[in-house]
Amino acid sequence: MSRQKPLILIGGGGHACVLADILLGQGREILAVICPNEISARGIFAGIPHLTRDEDILQFAADSVLLVNGIGMLPHSTLRRRINLKFLEKGYCFETVIASDAKVSSFAEVKSGAQILNGARVHTGAVIAEHTIINTCALIEHDCHIGAYTHVAPKATVCGEVRMAEDVYIGANATLIQGLMLGPKSIVGAGAILTQSLNEGEICFPARSLIKEKI
Repeated sequence: MSRQKPLILIGGGGHACVLADILLGQGREILAVICPNEISARGIFAGIPHLTRDEDILQFAADSVLLVNGIGMLPHSTLRRRINLKFLEKGYCFETVIASDAKVSSFAEVKSGAQILNGARVHTGAVIAEHTIINTCALIEHDCHIGAYTHVAPKATVCGEVRMAEDVYIGANATLIQGLMLGPKSIVGAGAILTQSLNEGEICFPARSLIKEKI
């Protein structure tokens, strides 16, 4: 992670609060929070200037700051990707966030803009692609490839050599056995146990782990 440039945090909800807590604890400087809604009730943002329009980011030169996307990820939502693409096209870069108590192997690869939150584990040979969230206490085992803009929710377990395409959503406490392949925009519901690969847009429901449904 770069420690030279200050940060602009996009979003003022729960996910943004978690990121702010991590970054401030690491001594990072957050110049502004960008959010159209009122954020004064969230104590983590006390003392940080609040700007209300995405366009307010443009007052900061692209080469002088790094952006942090604090918008959470839900299945089928494209907001996070659209915000990123808008500012990437304008020359801005997104910071990679790794919580101090996350454990990431020195033989794993974490690409730009990814976020690895408190207590998460990423083991040797794993690749975490751009702008992906590995949420609190999630486990990514050896040699997995987690595609861009994917969300692995809290306490999910991804066993070894699983390969995910982009825009995959893994729910909280889900378990994926080793060697599976998940197509773009596939979803594994919270608490589900996935034992078969998923094609594009397929869903694995909890308690019906072998039943797949096309969107």
